Amino acid sequence: MRNSMWGFLMFAGVAWLAIGWSVMRLEPADVVSVAGPVIFFGALCEAVRALAGTRTWWLNASMAALFTATGVIVLLDRDATYTTPASLIGWFLMVRGAVDVAVATMNRGADRTWGLMLSLGVAQAGLGFFASSPLSRAADPVIVTLGGLAMLRAIADLVTSLRLREVSAVRPDVLKLSPEREEGVAGYSAGLTDFEDAPEKPRARHRAVDADARTFHEEVVSTTRDLDAKIAEAGVTGTAAAAHRLPPDRDIPAVPDTPESMAEGERRR
Repeated sequence: MRNSMWGFLMFAGVAWLAIGWSVMRLEPADVVSVAGPVIFFGALCEAVRALAGTRTWWLNASMAALFTATGVIVLLDRDATYTTPASLIGWFLMVRGAVDVAVATMNRGADRTWGLMLSLGVAQAGLGFFASSPLSRAADPVIVTLGGLAMLRAIADLVTSLRLREVSAVRPDVLKLSPEREEGVAGYSAGLTDFEDAPEKPRARHRAVDADARTFHEEVVSTTRDLDAKIAEAGVTGTAAAAHRLPPDRDIPAVPDTPESMAEGERRR
């Protein structure tokens, strides 16, 4: 289901584009009849997202139920004005925009498109605020709001679809480590746990430097540097340059697989 999610989002983005183009050509009398199905389609998209089993499936399921109830109210409350459709469309946009802002902020360290999704969420929330205001009590503002809703959702779903396609198909190993690096990370994590669980002052008392003032990462780098130097002094071939990988006057590199080390890698590129 997760692997095929990008295909459904692609279909949803194209459908939203078609809805946006069609809505802008509506007659005022058809606004209420179309607003309900549009909100129902938004609820369907949320239901499929929930079935994909993502971390926020419960949030998507809740929004699917909420938007379904909103669409029912839009279709049942057919009064002579556009107040109810406009306010409920605005409610849909504000909820959907707020969720997009929250999810984009949560994924800012893992998804490079989080800035675009954040902007789309803010735009949806702002459009919903306008739709709920007294400025949209006529047919034309409601039609424009529906068109804007469809366009913003189309962009969001198409971007998400292409991003999922890139991760799952084009780069299937984007989240996988090489076997050597996986073993290294596992060993580093185990050593860090042992270091933190060790007694207060049992280690490295023979050193001139206070061992308690060092972190585990500093201990690992210093020990590796000393070991490389000893191997090089013993005349083992192929490791002579290893003693100079981290000269004493160089700063200790950041801990691997952390935001600091990633930022340092980007600067070196």
